[in-house]
Amino acid sequence: QVQLVESGGGLVQAGGSLRLSCAASGRTFRTKAMGWFRQAPGKEREFVARISWSVGSTSYADSVKGRFTISRDNAKNTVYLQMNSLKPEDTAVYYCAASFGVYIATSQTQYDYWGQGTQVTVSS
Repeated sequence: QVQLVESGGGLVQAGGSLRLSCAASGRTFRTKAMGWFRQAPGKEREFVARISWSVGSTSYADSVKGRFTISRDNAKNTVYLQMNSLKPEDTAVYYCAASFGVYIATSQTQYDYWGQGTQVTVSS
């Protein structure tokens, strides 16, 4: 199993930045990909970004492309989400997830473990 703990959420003004962290522990050697998802009030959880654990290839949702950057530190078993030029519509609970089976995982069903989430609120 893998345990995931997110941190770094908070309240920020539009145009500001935040960096989310997700620390993984447990059987992390089986991880093929890590991803970030978000869920706004009244909406379904949606894909934000993902990174393959070994090669480091990335992909992003169109809504965050050019503003968000996902990265990882293999030595620390930690994945990051740098969020710049934040907009009120980025307000959501952000979840980190780990996939054991898929390198290019962009769907929730491809992820095996989830963190508890961290709130990001962007004020206008």
